[in-house]
Amino acid sequence: MIEESGHIDYNDGMNLIDTIVAISTALQESAISIVRLSGPEAIDIADRLFSKKLSERPSHTITYGHLIDPITHQVVDEVLVSLFCAPNSFTCEDVVEINCHGGILITQEILALCLSLGARLAQPGEFTERAMLNGRIDLTQAEATMDLIEARSKNSAQLAVNGLQGALKPLIDPLLEELITIIATIEVNIDYPEYDDVEMLTNQRVLPQAKAFLAQLKAVIDTSSSGRIMRDGVKTVILGRPNVGKSSLLNALLDDDKAIVTEVPGTTRDLVEGWIRLKNIDLHLIDTAGIRETEDKVEQIGIERSRKALDEAELVLVVFDGSQQLTAEDDELLRLTQDKERILITNKADRLCIEPIGLQISALSKDVHSLVDTINDRYARHQIALKTPTLVNQRQIGAAKRSYLAMERAIQSMQSEFELDLVTIDLNESYVELASILVGNRENVNVLDEIFSRFCLGK
Repeated sequence: MIEESGHIDYNDGMNLIDTIVAISTALQESAISIVRLSGPEAIDIADRLFSKKLSERPSHTITYGHLIDPITHQVVDEVLVSLFCAPNSFTCEDVVEINCHGGILITQEILALCLSLGARLAQPGEFTERAMLNGRIDLTQAEATMDLIEARSKNSAQLAVNGLQGALKPLIDPLLEELITIIATIEVNIDYPEYDDVEMLTNQRVLPQAKAFLAQLKAVIDTSSSGRIMRDGVKTVILGRPNVGKSSLLNALLDDDKAIVTEVPGTTRDLVEGWIRLKNIDLHLIDTAGIRETEDKVEQIGIERSRKALDEAELVLVVFDGSQQLTAEDDELLRLTQDKERILITNKADRLCIEPIGLQISALSKDVHSLVDTINDRYARHQIALKTPTLVNQRQIGAAKRSYLAMERAIQSMQSEFELDLVTIDLNESYVELASILVGNRENVNVLDEIFSRFCLGK
């Protein structure tokens, strides 16, 4: 029950929950730190510490004052306190944010005072979890919150902002609505065949609807790869035999002398990594040890790691030495990468003495513009993920694919003329998997509740 003041009455038929507290800013010396409280006792705890009564203040206000130790009555800090009354807060609970000076000692002292007055130290992510459980956000928005914090590029940050704004809900909800309508109509036919106003269904009537749903879901899944690529970047391995200029290429792309470059073959013994942000895509670059036969134990370990990196690569830059004839090792690299997404590159174009393979560059002189343009062109199509809603992580994509497979089974059953009550088993499974994108736990999806919210059968 919401009182006229805007504060929530937690005793009105609700189970009491505890009040949590945590330091919401990094625990390091800074200009400002924030200690955040959320729960039924948040305002009361703040009132017992603050020089002014927050309970008398309206929601969404900031109040200047002092924090006072309730035992010693000494002033602890000069602060600004923000008040957000339930349900109009991030967690849908009463939330108090104490903006104090950013010293580590003072911040921890304020946290300790809140704990001493009955608050519990929050678990990692618990504020966001409460926001989700209280219906403030769905699971995709909760994931987007962490994605925005961890964003390493402008693209991944933009995707996170889209997710925070609930971009996936308008994408998923129409599909759920379409599917639950099919399921509900079938259930009515099965359980209430005597009603004259209930449309009689057959497999042939339901099949076109199921196929249309499957086509829409496939389009969502097909574009999900773009969302994942924009979010995570592309794991890119630079591959080649020793001394073809792999490390020079890494340095040229990063515009940094990150890898050691010498005329001695086998200089790179381990993986050297870096990130590059191009116009249309971010690359996680991995410079590998030159793949060749060697008796050097350390180099052998590096080569084995190179092979493992190749297995995991999403893009391979295969580099050849334009100043030398191709070798059996080069032929082996072409064979190893023939089924991978790859770009063939002839380096040392300024000393070219062979028919070039693929792009021509000169990594040592940082002439890699043709390669950068080729990569940008290849991944330009994935920019659509920044402009339209799309699935962005493996959990979401996996749930959508399981929903797709369940619908495929339902369609196969219809085509085999199975009874509709058997078909609904897979239809229900498809619905539950798709709905779990928004709610997470499949057990939280109740198909019957959705069905009976649409049909009034108590005639």
